[in-house]
Amino acid sequence: MTIHVVAAIVEHKDKFLCVQRGLHSFGYISYKYEFPGGKVEINETQESALVRELKEELNLDIIVKEHFMTVNYQYPDFDLKMKCFKCHTSQPKIILTEHVAYKWLPANNLLSLDWAPADIPIAQRLVEEGCH
Repeated sequence: MTIHVVAAIVEHKDKFLCVQRGLHSFGYISYKYEFPGGKVEINETQESALVRELKEELNLDIIVKEHFMTVNYQYPDFDLKMKCFKCHTSQPKIILTEHVAYKWLPANNLLSLDWAPADIPIAQRLVEEGCH
C-alpha cells in the first residue's frame, strides 16, 4: 500500500519548521520529527492541501513556493510517496493540535533531531544546500 502525502518545508528568517509527532500506532515513527503536511483530499491541489493541513494542525498561514523534492520511502507497514514544497510564513507563531513539540532551526542544526526516516533526505539536502 502506498500513501501519498505532501510536506511543507516552512522557512522563516533562515530557520526551518520541524514538528514532533506524538505516539503513533506504528511505534517506529512515534515521537520522531518531521516536516508538517498530510494527505491531499479529493478536488484539492497539493499546494492547497499544504495550506489547509498547516492551518488545521499548526494554525499557521503559509505561502507555498516551489517543489523541492519527492521522497519515496518503504516503511515496514506501508510505502510513502511524499512531495515536498518550500514554503514561507511571515508569522511563525504555532498552536499545536496534533504534534507534541516544534522547533525553528537553521539548516546547519537540522540533523541534530531524531527525524522520521522519510524526512531525513529532506533535512540532509537542506543542510547540503545551506538552503534559503
